[in-house]
Parts: sequence; structure tokens; C-alpha cells
Amino acid sequence: MKDSKRYAWVVVGLLWFVALLNYMDRQMLSTMKPAMQIDLAELRSATNFGYLMSIFLWIYGLMSPISGIIADKLNRKWLIVGSLMVWSLVTFLMGYATTFSQIYWLRALMGVSEALYIPAALSLIADYHSSKTRSLAIGIHMTGLYMGQALGGFGATIASEFSWQTTFHSFGFVGIAYALILVLFLREKKPAIADEHDLSQVKIPLIKGLRSLLGNGSFWIILIYFAIPSLPGWATKNWLPTLFAGNLGIDMAKAGPISTITIAASSFLGVIFGGILSDKWVQKNIKGRIYTSAIGLALTIPSLLLIGFGHSLLNVIGAAFCFGFGYGMFDANNMPILCQFVSAKQRATAYGVMNMIGVFAGAFITDLLGKSTDSGSLGRDFAMLSGIVLVALALQLYFLRPKFNDFEA
Repeated sequence: MKDSKRYAWVVVGLLWFVALLNYMDRQMLSTMKPAMQIDLAELRSATNFGYLMSIFLWIYGLMSPISGIIADKLNRKWLIVGSLMVWSLVTFLMGYATTFSQIYWLRALMGVSEALYIPAALSLIADYHSSKTRSLAIGIHMTGLYMGQALGGFGATIASEFSWQTTFHSFGFVGIAYALILVLFLREKKPAIADEHDLSQVKIPLIKGLRSLLGNGSFWIILIYFAIPSLPGWATKNWLPTLFAGNLGIDMAKAGPISTITIAASSFLGVIFGGILSDKWVQKNIKGRIYTSAIGLALTIPSLLLIGFGHSLLNVIGAAFCFGFGYGMFDANNMPILCQFVSAKQRATAYGVMNMIGVFAGAFITDLLGKSTDSGSLGRDFAMLSGIVLVALALQLYFLRPKFNDFEA
């Protein structure tokens, strides 16, 4: 029993580094554009660069439900290993690209391979951890994503010292090597509810499973409350540096690091705090995870108002910190809340659908705020996002009424 509990945390540690690579490899392209456009003239066009960023989002979003279905049907260990191996190989091959077309199709392939990871990883962690540690385990894993997002910015630093080709080669090689480590140490969680030779007891037919999932009213509420906060979540990832630069009147070279480090550091703290609070609260109150997530969302509402309308460095950084902390609390509890309403046999599929909705919300808000930037209303529109988060908060508190800590039906 002690070995089993210890290994549950080993799984979190093993997958934390995969999560870091997942976000770091996708982020590097955006930071290395100046170095790459010297050799690839097509990247000097903002339109072409936008195509590279959007193809990843659309492919990633479309693949997310499919990847969830696959994770519920196949061995998640090998799915995670294969996903990491492919996107790391793609990163490695980007260093050999000599045309825009090659980068474009490699970016599309990265969207497919990276989409396979998150549903499989989160469902595996959820299965290894009981309701007493699930939110903290998920939260610790999420810090890997934040760390990868922050470290992705150092791709430009390495590229300036060596070359963008060397940067892609280096990070790609690290991922390929780590995939081999996972082969040795990562294990699938065998279901305890059935004989290992009787897969019919632990697998649900595809059509029946989807019908059951989509017929679950609580799942639709979870989809809505996940999608709406994704709007400001993606807005801060893609437009906060621009907003900081404009509202504070500082150069982008300063605005970029200040905004990204503030959000990453506060989110890091938020997922840890939210994970610990949720795991303790749910042992005393079945809605403890709902309430923890709601507190996190509530923190983002005044934060968005201050981020949008603030013009002093202290106010804006404080608001960004508060937003990141609250969003981290929300982020740490999405899969654990899902576990209260969706069977273990369908969790990866359910999270895949959620991921798709969240990414599509991100694509929508990224485009909309681009138009807001051109019209000079970026701050106002950032602040208006607080209103729709309030709607998500109300829906969550009123409609989500779990009956179990761990739904197994």
C-alpha cells in the first residue's frame, strides 16, 4: 500500500517534466520569430506567422476529443510516450526546415501529437490518486505547464547565442531522450474493478459511451463553466504583454517578461493552494471542489477590471498576480470536479471535449482582441471579460451538485 501511494506521486513527477516540454516546445516558435525570419523570409509577414500559430490551435482543438476517446480505449502509458516522442521529433526536425511550408506542416503535426497528451495524462493521474490527493496531484502537474510556458521564452536567448536550428535540435533531443526514460519507469494504472483479462468490464463501446456522456446534464454545465474562463485565460497568454506595454507606457522588452512571469508565478502558487484546499474541503463537504474553484474564479473578476483599466505599475501587476492565483485554483480543480460527475471509463474523453471547447474559445478571443488592439479598445474589452466570468461562476454554483467524491457508475 505504501509503495502504491509513493508511486502515485512518482507518476506526477514523471509527467510534470512531460507537461513542461509540452508547453515549452509549442511556445518556442513565437519567441524565435526574429531569428528565424532572417533565414525564412516568409516569416517576416505577420499574416504568415499567424497561420503558423493558428494551424496549431485548430488542429490541437479538433484532435482533443479524439485523443480523449483514444486514451479511454488504449494503454495511456504508450499513448503518452508516443505523443512525447512524436512532438519532440517534430521539434528536432524544425531545426532542419528550410521553407515556410515545411514549418507549417510540422506545426500541424505538433498539434496532433501534443493533443494526445493532456487527456491521457490527467486521467492517469486521476486514477492513481484518490479524492484525498487528486486536486493537489493535478495542480502540481499543471505547474509543469506554467513552467514550460515561462521557459519557452528562453528559446530566443539560446537562439541569439547559438542559432534557432540548434535550439530546436537541443530541445527536441531532450524530449526524445525523456520518452525513453518513461518507457522504463511509467506504468499504466490497472483497473481494480475488473479482472485484468475481462476488458468488457472496464471499456465502454464508443457510441454508447458518447451518448452517455453527452446525455449527462452536469457535463454540459462543466463544459460551459470551463469554456467561459478559457476566454480570459487565453487572452492573458496572448495579449497581456501588449496590454501592459500600452497601459503602462513601457517597452515590449520589459512588458513581456513582467506579464508572463507574474502570471506564471501566481498560477504556480494558485494550483498548489487550490489543490491542497480542495482536497481537504471535499472530505468535509461534497461541494468542496466546487467552492474552491468558485473562489478562484471570483478572484479573477476584479482582477480583469483592474488589468483592463489600470495605469499604474503596482495596480496592474497586483491585478495580474491575483488573476493568475485565482486561475490556478480554477485550473487545479477542473479534472477533479469532472471525476465527481463522469465515470473513470470516460474521463479522458470528457476532458478531451473540454479541451477542444477551451482551445476554440482561445482561438476566438485571440482574434477578437487583435481587432480590439487595432481599434484601441483592448483594455476595455479585457475588463468586459469579467462580466462573462461572473455568469460562469453563477452557473457553477447553482447547477453543479455532486453526489460522489469519485463517480464510478
